[in-house]
Parts: sequence; C-alpha cells; structure tokens
Amino acid sequence: MKLSCHGIGLDYDGRPLLRGLDLEVESGEIVAVLGPSGSGKSSLLRIIAGLVMPATGTVRLGDHDITTTPPHRRGVGMVFQSGQLFPHMSVGDNVAYGLRMKKAAARDRTARVTEMLALVHLSGFEPRRVDTLSGGEATRVALARALAPEPSLLLLAEPLTGLDRDLHDDLAVQVRAVLKESGITSVLVTHDHEEAHTIADRIVRLSDLTTPK
Repeated sequence: MKLSCHGIGLDYDGRPLLRGLDLEVESGEIVAVLGPSGSGKSSLLRIIAGLVMPATGTVRLGDHDITTTPPHRRGVGMVFQSGQLFPHMSVGDNVAYGLRMKKAAARDRTARVTEMLALVHLSGFEPRRVDTLSGGEATRVALARALAPEPSLLLLAEPLTGLDRDLHDDLAVQVRAVLKESGITSVLVTHDHEEAHTIADRIVRLSDLTTPK
C-alpha cells in the first residue's frame, strides 16, 4: 500500500526538528531514509506509526488519511533497534502476539506463526525462550512478529544495530529477501550507508526531504 507524507513538521524542545517533510513510498517498495543521529529520522517513523503527532502535515496510507488514527488501527508494523521481544513469552507466543490482538482463531494463529518462522528461516523455534536466541535470531523473530498480522506498512528503526559486522551484513541480505518475498511496503531508517544499499530499493537523505531550517 502506498505511503504519502506531506508537509510534516515537528518541534523538539522548542526547536524545529522536522519542517515541511515530504515522502512517498510506492506499494511494495523498500525505501531507506539516511540521516545522522538526532536528525529526526526515528521521529519520522514514530509519526508514521502514530506514536507521535506531527505539528503540521498529513500521513496517508493508500486512500486513507491516518494522521490522527490511533496506532493500533493503522495497520502499521514496526521493528525497533533492540527488537524489543517480550522476554516472558516463547518465540511462538511473541510471533503470535499481534494475531491475538486481532482476535485470530487459535488454529489460524498457529498456522501463521509456522509460516512466518519458516519465512525467516527459524522453523521449529516456537518453544524457544527469547533469552536463548542469538542477536541475529532475535532480529528475525522481531521481523516475523511484525509481519504476522499482515500490516499494510512495515517500519524498521535501525534493526541491525549492535550486531557484529559479518552477522550484520548477512542479516541485511536476509531482511531484504524477507521483505521482497512478503511484498510489503517498507521504510527503513538508518545511518549505515551499506545497510541502506543492501536492504532498500531506493535511498533518500532526510535532509533532502525537508525544508531547510
């Protein structure tokens, strides 16, 4: 589903962080937004997800203006930097979390969890404890959890940060493959140029999307 952000503005501590930001992502496209720490790229994702309200501008997903839509009704999935898996839940329960929120039937949840874990090459991991996972496995579980409820849009906030370089590079290739296979519209924010080039179809700089401050 196409994402359109127009005229997005946001202040932080009384100063403009984002001003006049315009971004369009076509249906099924993976776009990476590059910018240094503190530039506002993570704030942009929070605005799209509905976790932060913009001071100005609109966010549209498909034909719908979702600027004021509550986060749980947007159909937007998000993968954070740390993965943020629920430590008290098994891998399978983590992946099934969004499906439970949608009140999917138990049989459908089980089938979808199996499908998603296969997609991220973790078949059979359902009973595993989260604290037994490697960094790469945890990232893939977080990706499976975000994709399981079939969101219209996936947001990725530097999901590979903290991994050693070899694992980071291998996982970047895997993340791209999973996103392309799922066909989901995706926005990745990162400061890592190589990561952006590996995962994304198109790269934009945050500074090029905004009106100069």
